[in-house]
Amino acid sequence: MAEANNERNDMAQIPDRYRRAAVIGGTAWLPETLRVRTRRTLLGALQRRQTREANVVIIVHPKSGGTWLRVMLFRLFQRKYGLPARRVMKTDELQHYNQILPRFIVSNGHYSYEAAVREVLANEPGDDKKLIFLARHPCDIAVSWHLQFTRRISAAKRELILHELRRPIDYKTIPLWEFVMHPELGLPGLIDYHNQWAEFFAGRDNALIVRYEDLRANTRAALQRITAQLGETFSEGELDEAVEFASFDNLRRLEEANYFHNASLRLQDRSDPKRYKVRRGKVGGFRDDFEPAQADKMEALVRARLNPVLGYGATQPPRTRNQA
Repeated sequence: MAEANNERNDMAQIPDRYRRAAVIGGTAWLPETLRVRTRRTLLGALQRRQTREANVVIIVHPKSGGTWLRVMLFRLFQRKYGLPARRVMKTDELQHYNQILPRFIVSNGHYSYEAAVREVLANEPGDDKKLIFLARHPCDIAVSWHLQFTRRISAAKRELILHELRRPIDYKTIPLWEFVMHPELGLPGLIDYHNQWAEFFAGRDNALIVRYEDLRANTRAALQRITAQLGETFSEGELDEAVEFASFDNLRRLEEANYFHNASLRLQDRSDPKRYKVRRGKVGGFRDDFEPAQADKMEALVRARLNPVLGYGATQPPRTRNQA
């Protein structure tokens, strides 16, 4: 019996990233349809377990500043608790270093197996969890998301998403405007995504909505609200150091040096600026990529369909009590 318990404890120490890699690698040989179905099932089960065990759930769509936020938060924990510096947390990394630290899950909570996060939060008790939703203007996400989906995303994740689309695309050739107008991956889908999570977070005392734009405008103040939501206290000096460490220029230098051990943060092609993980992060930068009439159409769609509580319409409503 003791040997069986020890075996279970050893299994519990296997990092989540190795479990995910085992699913991806162990199913690579399967025919495509079976591979997709098996991965969706097994990775969905992993996401459900991660969500149930997490103390902190961060919901963030790709290209909404999630990596930037993760780097700042990890830097704060790393410096305060003397942790190794080169692996940014996404799920259980902090607890593997120190059992008293929170267990995270950072997920889009939407595409393919990651929808399991919303399923758990909606159907199971979770008032003890700290919930954070990092929102960003959908027009700005749309441009970077096109680059991410067509150039940087892992082949395994892209395959899973492509298989669930009701309107299929050829990711190798789809033009930017066609992608942006796609009902699921593009701007309409991004608006629906934000509406769903804004509604889910409404009225929850354990939930905090943070806008990327506010994080950019006053990074230390917004980061302080986030750490307070986590129940952690950091000095102004510690916060400032984390903000500086995660600055655009420094993150670009770290990416070029392959400083971080996370696969998602590694430099893929030095010769192609569009394949860098750290790009420009410009608020309102989407207008640089479209004709004025196209950009106006995008903004009109946001004004007409996006929940005004997020503050991306023509007028800026007062912040709700659970919005940073």
